[in-house]
Amino acid sequence: MNAERIVETLLKKAGIQLNGAAPWDPQIHDPRTYWRFLLYGTMGAGESYMDGWWDAPALDEFFARILTPRVDKRFFTPALLYQKALALVSNRQSRARASQVAEGHYDLGNDLYEVMLDKRMIYTCAYWSATLKPKNLDEAQEAKLDLICRKIRLKKGDRVLDIGCGWGGFAQYAAEHYGASVVGITISKEQLALAQERCKGLPIELRFQDYRDVNETFDHIVSIEMFEAVGYKNFRTYFECAARCLKDDGLFLLQTIGDNYSRIVGEPWIEKYIFPNGALPSLAQIGKAVEGLFVVEDLHNFGADYDRTLMAWFANFDAAWPTLREKYGERFYRMWKYYLHCFAGSFRTRTISDWQIVFSKKGVPGGYTAVR
Repeated sequence: MNAERIVETLLKKAGIQLNGAAPWDPQIHDPRTYWRFLLYGTMGAGESYMDGWWDAPALDEFFARILTPRVDKRFFTPALLYQKALALVSNRQSRARASQVAEGHYDLGNDLYEVMLDKRMIYTCAYWSATLKPKNLDEAQEAKLDLICRKIRLKKGDRVLDIGCGWGGFAQYAAEHYGASVVGITISKEQLALAQERCKGLPIELRFQDYRDVNETFDHIVSIEMFEAVGYKNFRTYFECAARCLKDDGLFLLQTIGDNYSRIVGEPWIEKYIFPNGALPSLAQIGKAVEGLFVVEDLHNFGADYDRTLMAWFANFDAAWPTLREKYGERFYRMWKYYLHCFAGSFRTRTISDWQIVFSKKGVPGGYTAVR
């Protein structure tokens, strides 16, 4: 059986037809694509798409159909085996390597993120609350920021640590709407420079600092989708740092993308091109890492909202592409489109989740009332 026939047979299991008429059917422009799929799995699929060897009009639906029966797992992936071996013998998210994700992703260019994100530049899942019914991305991100503030019971005068503060969006919101003072830390030079500009005049201190180096006390701590870059060998250290910095009666909110299975490495193409050294945690891994340090007060999974968030980001990116094309180039466009649609399909099929977990150090007296 030739390579084309093998790929065709595998894709049929997901309701996908090679060169078919449906918008999720891949249109193959180069026959070498089939062997690239078979020899390199998801890495081959992503790289051949970047090279223009195939297309699918509804790329998000292509991924949703691939992931529902997990056809992607049937492709041999030597890159994944190599990643696992490295992860077992080394700490891929050590201090020395921690800056790689900042330099490779968050420092790409503030111009890219300014046109893609909402007005506060929140690069995490928005909250498309059925109760609040936000009309657009700006409102959905504000709903998420307010949700976080309410979950940690933020009040005027509270001092908050934001681990992985991005472009300062949460710090800005907490200071403006709740009268809090915020210390935000990041290891992205580009993020820090723009965040400091955007947060001028507010009780906000933004630092270029690794989470392992923070050693002071806060009323509350938030960490909004930074944990994916911590690495399984550092999970316990991360939570020990949070416990050290949180007051005994404070609350710590962790928002993180999570996997349904415990893994030690990320998907090879995503790890190489999008989030260097990244790996999604599972609830089992988080539970083990917080043992004896924190009480879990609340767990909220709103991962389905990420599908809509990612598609909104792509719509913004696509509309602004004419202003970005000269700087970034067509291969980057295909890479970024593939990334956003791949994740949209993953959240659509609930292959991965987005959790907000509220922790206390000793348990909230009388119990914690969940906020939605």
